[in-house]
Amino acid sequence: MAKLDIYNLSGAVTGSIELSDDIFAITPNESAMAIVVRNQLANRRQGTQSTKTRSEVRGGGKRPWRQKGTGRARHGSDRSAQYVGGGIIFGPKPRSYNYTVPKKIKRLAMKSALSTKVAAGKLIVVEDMNLEQVKTQVMAKALKDLKTDSALIVFEGKNENAELSARNIPDTKTALVNTINVFDILKYDSLVVTKAAAEKIQEVYV
Repeated sequence: MAKLDIYNLSGAVTGSIELSDDIFAITPNESAMAIVVRNQLANRRQGTQSTKTRSEVRGGGKRPWRQKGTGRARHGSDRSAQYVGGGIIFGPKPRSYNYTVPKKIKRLAMKSALSTKVAAGKLIVVEDMNLEQVKTQVMAKALKDLKTDSALIVFEGKNENAELSARNIPDTKTALVNTINVFDILKYDSLVVTKAAAEKIQEVYV
């Protein structure tokens, strides 16, 4: 079992927690993480790009010149692709970039990302983050005391004061246990989780 210290918001060690090796200490599978991150980024694409074909551009109803006798090549429309103002051949059209990844690969990628943070000493477990009021300054100081400049903060449940306090801090994001993803875990330098959130993650991915 991986054993980590538990900190309070002042950066002092107040206890320890044992984390499952099956979740937090596996050999990271970089291929699985790459597959899942690529999938997440693809699924975020709006796919609204669009170009007009020759049937959609304005004009071009009349032949630019007669078929024979001019010495020039024959054309039926001046909205063909070779003309300025003409349509685009095989241009992008609105489409969905979404595709699915097998659940086993998603699960492996999540465990790999969590294990990567533990191996790098970037998983920080705190007792809780219950703030009395919304105060960005308090949250910023807490992150400084925890020695992190870029963090994904994970809560077990809704924590409005902490979420709003962290909202305007650069390179900081908050998430719930059921909304964490591989991309965000790898994007931020540190993964700060409450003790309750760490225990919940173990329940979900055991």
